[in-house]
Order: sequence, then C-alpha cells, then structure tokens
Amino acid sequence: MTKITPDELDTDFQFGPDGFARVVFRGRLDARTVATCWDGLERRLRAASLKTLEVDASGLRFCDGAGLALLRYLSMRLMTPEAIVSISGLESGLAQLLRGFTSEDYAAFRPPMRVKCRSLPEEVGSEVRRAAWDLREQIEFLGSVVGKLPPTLLDRRQMRWPEVRRVFELAGANAVPIISLVSILVGLIIAFESAQPLAQFGAQIFVVNMIGLVMVRELGPLLAAILLAGRSGSAFAAEIGTMKVNEELDALQTLGLDPIRFLVVQRITAAILLTPLLTFYATFLGVTGGVLVALGLGFPLPLIFHQLSSTLRLSDIGLGMAKGVVFGAIVSGVGCLRGLQTLQGPSAVGVSTTRAVVTSIVLIIIADAIFSILFYFLTR
Repeated sequence: MTKITPDELDTDFQFGPDGFARVVFRGRLDARTVATCWDGLERRLRAASLKTLEVDASGLRFCDGAGLALLRYLSMRLMTPEAIVSISGLESGLAQLLRGFTSEDYAAFRPPMRVKCRSLPEEVGSEVRRAAWDLREQIEFLGSVVGKLPPTLLDRRQMRWPEVRRVFELAGANAVPIISLVSILVGLIIAFESAQPLAQFGAQIFVVNMIGLVMVRELGPLLAAILLAGRSGSAFAAEIGTMKVNEELDALQTLGLDPIRFLVVQRITAAILLTPLLTFYATFLGVTGGVLVALGLGFPLPLIFHQLSSTLRLSDIGLGMAKGVVFGAIVSGVGCLRGLQTLQGPSAVGVSTTRAVVTSIVLIIIADAIFSILFYFLTR
C-alpha cells in the first residue's frame, strides 16, 4: 500500500494479471491532496501497460471540485490511454456532478498548449470540409421541414396551435417596443443625413421619396429580420439546445414524438406569420420618422403624402412583405437547426446561440441581395 499524506488521503494500488489494476481512495480528496497524489498516479499508471483500471471511491469522506477533476481525468483515460476505466463507490450527488464534466469541457477550458501550426492548404481543406458538412446538415433539415410542414399544418391533432400562439406572442408581440424604437430612429437618421446634401441641389422634398423607398423595399424588412434573429432566433436555438443538453429531445423520441413536428414546425409557422406583420410595422414607423423630419423642414403634410404616393407602388410593398416571409423562415429555421445541432457541455448552448444569430444574418443579407437582383431584372 502506498500512502500519500496519510492523515488525509490513502491511495492503494492493486495490480493483477492481464493488465488489470485497481486504485482505492480513502480519506479526503481535495485541492491539497490532489496536488500531491496526481504525480504519483501518473508515474505508477503510465508505467504499467494496463487494459482495465478500476477506481474505488467508496472510502472517500470528502471530495471537492479538484477531486472530481482528478476522477474525470482518470475516466477520460488520459493516464491510461489503452485501458477501460470504471469508477465506483461515489455518492449519488458526486456521481451526478462527475457526469457533468465532459471531454468538451476539458478541451475548452484546459490551458492553451503549443500545437504545430497547420499549413494553409490544411486550414483551407478543414474549413471547406466543415462548411460542406454544415451545408449538408442544412439541406437535410430543409428537406425534413418541407416534407413535414404541410401534413402537420393540415392535421389538427398534430399541429399545436396554442404553441404557435405562445411563440407568436413571445417572439412577435414582445418585440414591438424594440422594433418601434429602432425603426423610428433609423427613419429619423436617414432623413436628417440626406436632408443637407439634397438641399444643395434644391431637392430637399425628395427626402420623403427616398425614405419611402428605402424603408419599404429594404430597411423595413431588414430591421425586422435582424432584430428577430438577435432576439427570437437566438431564443429558439437556446431553448431547443437546452432541451438537447438535458436529453429532453431523446425523451421525446422515446415517446414516439418527432422533434421537428413537435417543436420546429410550430416555431417556423409562427415566424412566417409574424415577420410580415413586424415588417409592415417597422416600415410604417421608419416612414413616420422621415415624415416627422420633413414636417420639421417646413413641408406641408399633403405634399409629403403626395410624394410618397407618387413614389411607392404596390410592387414595392409586395416585395417588402415577400422579404418578410422569407426572412422569417430563415430566422426560425436556422435557430431551430442550431438548437438541434447543440453538443454536450455548459458552453454548447452559447455556441449554438451565437451560430444561430451569425448564420441568420448572413443568410438574410444573401437572400436580400437575391431579391434585389431579381426585382431589378423583373421590373426594368
């Protein structure tokens, strides 16, 4: 028996035939004793060619975070790469805490190590492979949603409309204050910034024309979509990601419930319905901000309305509403996809939330560019 700080911790090594070893801990496994016995474990276990390692923790009177870290380090086979490691004898509470430590946590929070820099072709190849994998995941998710959305909408037993109303309220109605503030301020900013340059040409009245076109065709849908992505798309990813980390999605599948039908379809339906409404509201307030600036410049209200009506067409309004539908589908779909892709560990939900917001904004800009190109060629 090898004793390390015998007043506090005893460590007993038992080696058997065929690469078997057993380590028994007795006493206190805390920050001080762990620092002392860690090196001893490294020397004894790494020197032996082990195939099976059993760790008996039933004799521990006390175990803190440092002790759990040592046990997790052993269970990850970082001292015995070729051995099958099992830990027994922990109290139920400590065992639950031990399961909370994952290999992803170890990789995320370990001190940075010097690694060999990869060459540029290796970096490019790795990024291309990761992008291709993510694209395949997106295509599979899109196909699954497109295939399951219509049947679910038509089946009243499968479509949970109370959940749609709940999401509609949380993601839509509760977003009205922030959209109101941002939209009216953006309208004011654009009008003020353009008033002085246009005044040099005696065309200050065209501030109204510009603010109408910009808000209806571009900024109204973009503001609503980007705010929805930052506020609600991230919430979708965090909510579903937390359910995956807590194994609630596995429980749904065990009960025979498809997570896409049960969780995703409702959120996408609510987003498709509410985003055009938020787009119309953001556009109206943005134009209102420009109208207030025009009134402050001395232009009468009938003239302002005449300029707006002579500039805007039904096709412009239709374009803005169509963008709202597409942007809503993008934000909700990406948020749900990133939630379903969440890995294990405490940092996984935050990573999925960040990825959801970034991906949504990038896809919104790409979709907006496609809309602009198509609209230009279709209306010229």
